[in-house]
Amino acid sequence: MDIKAYMLSLGEAAKASASVVANASTAQKNSALMSIAKELDSRRDELLRANEKDLQIAKHNDLDAALLDRLALSTKVIDGMIEGLQQVAALADPVGEVSDMAYRPSGIQVGKMRVPLGVIGIIYESRPNVTVEAASLCLKSGNATILRGGSEASHSNLAIAACVASGLQLAGLPAAAVQVVETTDREAVGHLITMEQYVDVIVPRGGKGLIERVSRDATVNVIKHLDGNCHVYVHDDAELKMACEITVNAKTQRYGTCNTAESLLVAESLAKEFLTAVTPLLAKHRLDLRVCQSTKLILESLDTSGLSISLAAEDDWYEEYLAPVLSIKVVKNLGQAIAHINHYSSQHTETIISNNHDAAMQFIRAVDSSSVMVNASTRFADGFEYGLGAEIGISTDKIHARGPVGLEGLTSQKYIVLGKGQIRV
Repeated sequence: MDIKAYMLSLGEAAKASASVVANASTAQKNSALMSIAKELDSRRDELLRANEKDLQIAKHNDLDAALLDRLALSTKVIDGMIEGLQQVAALADPVGEVSDMAYRPSGIQVGKMRVPLGVIGIIYESRPNVTVEAASLCLKSGNATILRGGSEASHSNLAIAACVASGLQLAGLPAAAVQVVETTDREAVGHLITMEQYVDVIVPRGGKGLIERVSRDATVNVIKHLDGNCHVYVHDDAELKMACEITVNAKTQRYGTCNTAESLLVAESLAKEFLTAVTPLLAKHRLDLRVCQSTKLILESLDTSGLSISLAAEDDWYEEYLAPVLSIKVVKNLGQAIAHINHYSSQHTETIISNNHDAAMQFIRAVDSSSVMVNASTRFADGFEYGLGAEIGISTDKIHARGPVGLEGLTSQKYIVLGKGQIRV
């Protein structure tokens, strides 16, 4: 296969489809989403068989547990994909929304209209359900998309792509509005991220290596986050039971996601009491703890059976483990916690556990991350949980889109001017 020619053909087809989707009615786009959902439901056995092929190959290639977890489809995951499509269909269509209309002294009216970005290229690893999430959000926001999934999920992605293509055609939209790159050759990524004549935005979803490569080599605009070193900070005025429950959930509910907590900060005044309460809960999950000296001294007086404990190295405070590993540091006060987070965090998601309103508000204002929470698990940093229906990814950038990127993040705005014959003098 001539990879360059193949990718250019996908780009050309996507560009042609983008103008059709951009002008499609809300009803037509919703019809496509519901048709895709029906196709997924009716082809469950096909999807699971295709996924089993991928899982067998992945196990043979010794993929780690976190990647296998992301790769696996199940009846529950397919139900979630269908529910996501239904939820996106129920959301308001942002395309064509007019805002900020105001008269100027000249008599003209000036405002803004929300418009699609055009063609969005999405590069992702392992998780085949991203194919549906990406397709649904791009479609509802009036964009065409080119999807390049990881080679480890190729059978699953192509089976899902067949459902998407059928759903689009049933709704009278071009199948090329959502295209899955069929080749697993890595050369395809190099072409996709430099086809600025066809592609308007690239969204990389995957490991740090992938995102660094795309960020470095792309000539197309990129929406991305590098990693998810998320923090839980247990403040002096935290309720102990709540702090324990949130800490355990944020770390152990799933290990292989970017909104999993990797670092725990504990107020010095509460450290002994909190660590005494949370240690047996963490031990149930057999965690590897990388700790500061103050934490180590406290843990030495406790029963830490089931836990592996070592002093943290400097790199541990930066690390996204994606594994049953947690770094823990005792901090003197709120200011030190904020300074630590702003220095070491990946600007993804941080949460404070506190019943002190002023402290919580200071944390929200001062922490420079895309999602900042009070008394809630970092695992809620997700487009589905935020009511976006699904997400195309998380952005830690500060221009255009930040945090979970849903429909609005996949559109831009253009100025519109309404006049009655005015001329400038």
